[in-house]
Amino acid sequence: MTGAQWVVEALRKQGVETVFGYPGGAIMPVYDALYDGGVEHILCRHEQGAAMAAIGYARASGRPGVCLATSGPGATNLITGLADAMMDSVPVVAITGQVASPLIGTDAFQEIDVLGLSLACTKHSFLVTDPADLTATLEKAFVVAQSGRPGPVLVDIAKDVQQALIPAPREASVPAPTGIPLDAVALEHANALIQKSERPMLYVGGGVVLGKATAALRDYLTRSQMPVVSTLKGLGTVNKDYPHYLGMLGMHGTKAANLAVQQCDLLIAVGARFDDRVTGKLDTFAPHAKVVHVDIDAAELNKLRRAQAPVCAELNTVLPKLATPNTSPAWREQVHHWQQQHAWRYDHPGDAIYAPALLKTLSDSMPAQTVIATDVGQHQMWVAQHVTPSEPENLLTSAGLGTMGFGLPAAMGAKIARPHDEVVLVTGDGSFMMNIQELGTLKRRGIGVKIILLDNQRLGMVRQWQQLFFDQRYSETNLSDNPDFLTLARAFDIPGHRIRCKEEIHAGLTMMMGHPGPYLLHVAIDEMENVWPLVPPGAANQQMMEQS
Repeated sequence: MTGAQWVVEALRKQGVETVFGYPGGAIMPVYDALYDGGVEHILCRHEQGAAMAAIGYARASGRPGVCLATSGPGATNLITGLADAMMDSVPVVAITGQVASPLIGTDAFQEIDVLGLSLACTKHSFLVTDPADLTATLEKAFVVAQSGRPGPVLVDIAKDVQQALIPAPREASVPAPTGIPLDAVALEHANALIQKSERPMLYVGGGVVLGKATAALRDYLTRSQMPVVSTLKGLGTVNKDYPHYLGMLGMHGTKAANLAVQQCDLLIAVGARFDDRVTGKLDTFAPHAKVVHVDIDAAELNKLRRAQAPVCAELNTVLPKLATPNTSPAWREQVHHWQQQHAWRYDHPGDAIYAPALLKTLSDSMPAQTVIATDVGQHQMWVAQHVTPSEPENLLTSAGLGTMGFGLPAAMGAKIARPHDEVVLVTGDGSFMMNIQELGTLKRRGIGVKIILLDNQRLGMVRQWQQLFFDQRYSETNLSDNPDFLTLARAFDIPGHRIRCKEEIHAGLTMMMGHPGPYLLHVAIDEMENVWPLVPPGAANQQMMEQS
């Protein structure tokens, strides 16, 4: 078979059923092999959309996502998606075509050093110029992408390798991934700290999701009855009915979560990395707490916050062996008081649509396995605060990189992965325009993504910061010249309607969720509505700004 046919065969061998991509000259042999190769291909309308659809597919399904692109601009258009997958540790395999081996380094048409470009935003990258290495490299790519801390892997394949006849490809000598041995001494030290604690707090990050350790985490919480907070990437890991859950912490976290973390005497961080949006001013974060830090990636331990008990291990191995703390009754009472005192309120004055109230209504009424995807901005934080996913794979958002334009292709990938579950995109007018061409993909394939567009005719989060921190100098955040989004959607055969007042929320959501195919619910909201609370940049987490 040709190298291109071996590429498709390697995908089938890995159990890949669907790939996302955009064809071009240097990847054309692979596309020819896909024509009748038994692997479904989803034609996206931009390579960035293909990469982010692969991310959405991977996060919603737990299987690696695969995207394809040609050389030059096709490959460079994947870079943002690869960076997004790298920051959020998503297993993605990107396959790009490269100019023929004799032309590499000659500045040939559409030649770019994608290997060099990708090194900073992939877990590993390969350039294949020897036909005999092709299938072994692809097998290695899937192993690397999924083992340990997951991440994106790039395989750049010269066009002549794709065209070469390969009678018997070299067998891969890829060792099976082995688990990380648990350091018994480190675990014993961690458990000693836990048993001495009176004001413990569990701090849950996205590593719980990546390590498929949600069940183990919930078992530990049932056993320990410990107060718990979550990062943006950890949302959905804690059972929605768990009584001691305080919500998300950090810059736009709940007031209860931030106050409790600042007062705890022990912080148990599991699969979390002490990101700046979580900690606020780092040297003031959890100032009274000793730290137990459990993570599969040794590079994260002691990177930003020194841990008294660092434990490098898989969470499914450690969580069943963690001790339970001797939590004081006074601490439980205080945590419960913060929960009650700072509970969300949705009785917003006036007739205008209050986005948090709309999202709470959506959360309370949607089917349990609904997938919510977001873009980046105010709407993203409102979703994090007011939508409660039943499982972590049901919330897809760009956390580490904060990529505007992520939501539509990610939702598309999720719907391909889980065709029988509802998939709802919550987006803003700024983010929606970033990859709006993917409406063409929804139309072409009839992909039934429901879109809630919160339209304040502004770049809302930037506008909020300009209001609060830049003396209300609103530089380039006015989007009042937006197109008519309903007319634009209709151009792609996507129906929809617009709601403007709170009395229309229930009917609008019902109509959207009842439609069998893609649908756009255009929601007009106040241009000056802000996300609260907010920890200002450089401040400690207890110094939250609130709506006056």
